[in-house]
Parts: sequence; C-alpha cells; structure tokens
Amino acid sequence: MRKSHPIRRFVLAGAATVSGIVLLLSLKPATDPASAQAAGGAAPPVAASPQGGAQAAGSGTVTGDAARTQYGAVQVRLTVANGKITKAEAVQAPKGGQSDQITANAVPKLNQAAVAAQSADIDAVSGATYTSAGYKQSLQSAIDKANAAAGAGQGSGSQESGGQGSGGGAAQARTVTGAVAQTQYGPVQVRVTVSGGKITKAEAVQAPSGGQSTNITANAVPKLNQAAVAAGSADIDAVSGATYTSAGYKESLQSALDQAGG
Repeated sequence: MRKSHPIRRFVLAGAATVSGIVLLLSLKPATDPASAQAAGGAAPPVAASPQGGAQAAGSGTVTGDAARTQYGAVQVRLTVANGKITKAEAVQAPKGGQSDQITANAVPKLNQAAVAAQSADIDAVSGATYTSAGYKQSLQSAIDKANAAAGAGQGSGSQESGGQGSGGGAAQARTVTGAVAQTQYGPVQVRVTVSGGKITKAEAVQAPSGGQSTNITANAVPKLNQAAVAAGSADIDAVSGATYTSAGYKESLQSALDQAGG
C-alpha cells in the first residue's frame, strides 16, 4: 500500500485554495465607474444648459433694427414659420479692410447659432466681438417685431407701434422695416407703421451722413416721411437736391410696404 506524501497533499491543498480565491474574485461585480461605463452602464447625468431669451412667434419675414457698432452697422433679417426661426441672415455687416474677413467668418456662424438657439441668447464669435454684439442686438429687435406681429390679434402691438388703431379691433397697427437701399452716398432704410391699411407713420432709420450729406438728409428725410404718409404708397416725388437719398428712400419704403402686405 502506497503512502501518500505530506508534501504532495500540501501542494494539492494550496492549489485548491488559490483556485477558490480566483473563482470568488471573478464573480465580484466591478466597482470602477470607468469599467462600468465601458461595459455599457449609464454614465453620470450631465446637467442640461438650455439657452434662454424670448423666442420668435408667428410666420413671415422680419428685419431687425440696424445696430451701430464701432466698425459699422449690423442688421439681421429673420424668416419665421409657425413660431420657429427657419433662416437668419445679416443684411448689413461691417465691411472694408480687415472687417471683410471678420464678417465672412463670423456672420455664417452667427446665422447658424440664431437658428439653433431660436433666440438672441447666442455666443459671440471669437475675434468678432463688436459684430457679434451688434448681431445679437438686431436679432433681438427682429424677434421682438415677430412677436409683436403675432400678438397683434390680441392687441399686444409692437413697442414701436405707438398705440394706433384705437377704433375697430381688426385695425391693429403693425410696424415693419424695409430692406436697406444702398446709394452712392450711403444706405437708406425706412420703417413704416401701418394701421387699417394706411401708413400712419414713416421714418428713416438709416440715411446718408457725414459732410454735406448730413445737411441734405436733415432737409430731405422729413419731407419724404410726410410724403409717404400722405401718398400711402412709395409713389412719391424726389426731394430737390436729394436725388440719391430720395431714390433709396422710395426703394426701402416699397420693401417695407411689401412686407406689410401692400
């Protein structure tokens, strides 16, 4: 009868103990967050940071007021459908010299950001601080106008409307800004308030300035404003000595009337 050797029994017992420990460790659940995520576990929740700011309402095309910056005017036009901004574009932006490159880089990004955010709460583009600030200001103006137009049925009116149309409830005042008309001496842009199908107010939010243009504008624009209200259309006479300004005024006035529905 063969005797079992003590050393052999010790080795076999030790091997069995090690195998048991390995088996227990393999059954222990992972506790390392990185391992859990790699194995398909849910990652820790990240707090959402939705952008604030008023959103546009209604449908149509609206142009915000021109925002003056250190390097030139910035003006934004929005296309809104069913309360959503579907398109944003800068109809005016700084130009000339280095401004051309900055504008070419910044404006497309700002347009995309406006559509994505659905508000004027968008980040400035690096290297285009002034243009970004002007863009946001004009964008907010356009959104305000879209909201005012959408709420006209409830009598909300626009901040610029001035409380016209106190008679029948259907005759609500609406303020629209025409497209910028470029002239030999500078841009011209007209804003009109329409109530009951009539122009109740006309004003030039942009007109040539600097040097002799300042005097010509000061003389011509008030006459053109009066003529627009009196005629109720863009079929008005040019002011003597202000041929280019008058032509630009009529062009922008017609654009505003087109937006207002004639």
